[in-house]
Amino acid sequence: MGMEKSSSSVIRLPPGFRFHPTDEELVSLYLKRKVLSYPVPSGIIPEIDFLRHNPADIPGASEGERYFFNQREAKYHNGSRSNRATRSGSGYWKASGKEKPIIGSRNSQIIGFKKTLVFYQGKPPRGTRTDWIMHEYRLANDSMVTSANWVLCRIFKKKRKSQVDMEFMDQAVVERPGTPPPLSSSSCVTDNSDENAEEVSSKEEYESNRCP
Repeated sequence: MGMEKSSSSVIRLPPGFRFHPTDEELVSLYLKRKVLSYPVPSGIIPEIDFLRHNPADIPGASEGERYFFNQREAKYHNGSRSNRATRSGSGYWKASGKEKPIIGSRNSQIIGFKKTLVFYQGKPPRGTRTDWIMHEYRLANDSMVTSANWVLCRIFKKKRKSQVDMEFMDQAVVERPGTPPPLSSSSCVTDNSDENAEEVSSKEEYESNRCP
């Protein structure tokens, strides 16, 4: 496609700054301007052919979310389906669920759509699902879509809490300083006979200490 740019062209924000736009901002302030060939802040969202990379190798931040523009590539010359397989054959992206409309806050109209895709290692249909997720944004107005067929993508790795992590958290709660030990099951049972015996013993002690 001739759109690949090196990772050095990606602007790295200084510590304390985060690029976290909303869905509406991604469509109206970035993707729309890209499609109309309007100026877009250089390096904030680079152009990347993501099919050349595995998700972990896509240029950008090593952790967190990565944003980039991409030109959708038709899977077949005479079809409208997009190619989702990596060029190396190591994996493919598979759509999950239906597209969700993005509503503009000013006019309450649909301005775009968001599609969720999951990365699978291997070849379809027997690939292994991974934790890599991608949101693909496209404009809703087909008359604005040019031959470039631009979309905006957001990729991130889904975080999972393993069983080991859960057990560690439970153990940390038990061992936390100042935390009272758990009550035993016997401490929750009331024995009426013991109460009666204690009451009788107290009465006898009172009678014995009375003055003659």
